[in-house]
Amino acid sequence: NYSELSHTHPHNQYKPTHPCTAWDLTVTVEDLGPDAPPIQISVTSELHIGGVILKLVEKTNLKKDWSDHALWWEQKQQWLLRTGWTLDKCGVHADARLVFTPQHKPLRLGLPNGVTLKMRACFSSSAFRTVMGICRVLNLRHPEELSLLRPVEEKKKKKDKDSSEELYDLTDVPLTAGALNNTSKKLLIHCCSARSHWTLYDGMPAHFADSPKTEAVYKMLSVSLPSPAPEAIAKLYRPASVVDKTHIHTRWLNSSRSLMQQGIRENDKLWLRFKYYTFHDMDPKYDAVRLTQLYEQARWAILLEDIDCTEEEMMLFGALQYHIGKLSLSQDMVSSCQGMDDLESALKSLEVKMVGDSNSTDTLENMTAPELNDYLKIFRPKRLTLKGYKQYWCKFQDTSISYYKSSEDRYGEPIQQLNLKGCEVAPDVSVAGQKFCIRLLIPAPEGMNEIYLRCENEKQYSQWMAACKLASKGLMLLDSSYQNEVKNIQTFLAMQRSNSAGPAAQTDESINTHSLVSPRYHKKYKPKQLTPRILEAYQNVAQLSLTSAILKFLQIWQALPDFGISYFMVRFKGSRKDEVLGITNNRLIRIDLGIGDVVKTWRYNNMRQWNVNWDIRQVAIEFDGNINIAFTCVNADCKVVHEYIGGYIFMSTRSRQQSDTLNEELFHKLTGGHEAL
Repeated sequence: NYSELSHTHPHNQYKPTHPCTAWDLTVTVEDLGPDAPPIQISVTSELHIGGVILKLVEKTNLKKDWSDHALWWEQKQQWLLRTGWTLDKCGVHADARLVFTPQHKPLRLGLPNGVTLKMRACFSSSAFRTVMGICRVLNLRHPEELSLLRPVEEKKKKKDKDSSEELYDLTDVPLTAGALNNTSKKLLIHCCSARSHWTLYDGMPAHFADSPKTEAVYKMLSVSLPSPAPEAIAKLYRPASVVDKTHIHTRWLNSSRSLMQQGIRENDKLWLRFKYYTFHDMDPKYDAVRLTQLYEQARWAILLEDIDCTEEEMMLFGALQYHIGKLSLSQDMVSSCQGMDDLESALKSLEVKMVGDSNSTDTLENMTAPELNDYLKIFRPKRLTLKGYKQYWCKFQDTSISYYKSSEDRYGEPIQQLNLKGCEVAPDVSVAGQKFCIRLLIPAPEGMNEIYLRCENEKQYSQWMAACKLASKGLMLLDSSYQNEVKNIQTFLAMQRSNSAGPAAQTDESINTHSLVSPRYHKKYKPKQLTPRILEAYQNVAQLSLTSAILKFLQIWQALPDFGISYFMVRFKGSRKDEVLGITNNRLIRIDLGIGDVVKTWRYNNMRQWNVNWDIRQVAIEFDGNINIAFTCVNADCKVVHEYIGGYIFMSTRSRQQSDTLNEELFHKLTGGHEAL
């Protein structure tokens, strides 16, 4: 309550004794220039903010549209946007330093594809709504999946000129006419989710068709850029360890507060990135920009070794980049939507399900569940034994694997039953070496039990890997997504197979292999060694259309074990050492830095409640079965962690929402913390 605060104000000598007493208020008007003295106006404590603005405008004698301007209170770092409130109610006295400034200012936006775009953004609304406005102009649906973060400082040489980065400018495109009123706010929220939110002209939103300059911006947004030079990759920041990865996530802006409140000023640079790895309702027809920018973010994550992959996977990523680069030169996204064979399955796998949809499990209860039965080899590294893999008869039923000495023993008691619900599943595969293993980390009271399953061939591996992935999410073999998952794994393995029966891998002089793989492989192989390997993998993807190739790239990226984990340095209650907390779309992961591995996981669908003690900056979470955890954040604001958990829970509610409208109020309730109260 502002009026109560004002009575205990340390500078109460500035407050007139009578509300009708006139006093002088000093306001800096930015439009008068940096050297102009502040304007003094005579006011009373009962004058409302709108009246102050009216007096200011009259005193400037400038004839212009002031509708986007508002008052910014420097000392309190807050906007005075409620024009009906009096100065007394806002707690403004004669010592206040106010600035009359536009709410929309130019911002340099670093896009996922590495390009810097200059455009106007709202500095007075919450960062969440500012991102909605930016996404509306850029034609990005589902802005709730993106956010802004402070950039990592790049190592600059004195010779490098800064001017080279300012290539694209959209400051002339009106973001919104003046401040948003309630009607246009509702429209903005609807537009950001709806499929038809802009009039399309030649396949692009109408506001991009104004000039060749804006058309070039749209092409940059919707068509993949050529592969970067190896020197450019080498210059960029690469995290060397999981500890380094925790630093990047300390930079996210607070979604509940405005840019100005977070120290961002006109022409500052911020990065726009996909923050939540749950991509809702992807549609290539409407999502050309969204798909391209998501592909670019994934590609840079792989090139900068932000996410680990095997050598075979890296060659496949290289081949897909090469293919996408070739097709992007010759056609644009919009025209390549025809002839997409497996588009539906690719899109389905892009939308990450948090847990099984309740409606699918109801119908399953009345059916007899299928089983997988086969001989597999099992290895448990933690057991004090020198023996390696040992063969057992394994039975997969519901979400568990039971194993027996042989198939004859299958009607008796199993040696052990492994419940995979909530486990971590990772592939350990080399197609060339005919090695098909599944690594499981299974939750146990004392931590995680590590087990490897070794399959005989691709077919067996695809079936068991798909079953393990589904079981980890609490889904059974009966689930409709099982066959789709098996097919995706088989396709992925086929792409890594060496195509010796096909035509000999030709050499292509134009291919710059060091632009297609991460620096680790620059050191390991010469370009002439990489070229035939990438071209061999290319033969397996050469028939894909542009959109299918991008979707395939994203699909394989999503299948990587470390996909979608955001890392934070934390200290758990009762522990004396720093550990890493990984936050994903469906679980929290505890990583011990000493052993560099997962020691515990907690699923959101077992979460009862979570809260933050803002005084000691501690996050406390309660799970089913009386499990309680609490931790403090070491290098990030605990609001960032709170926002991540609440954000993912918000994302999971969307699939059940039939409408196109974004529930902004629910997002703030789940992520706002004490600022939402």
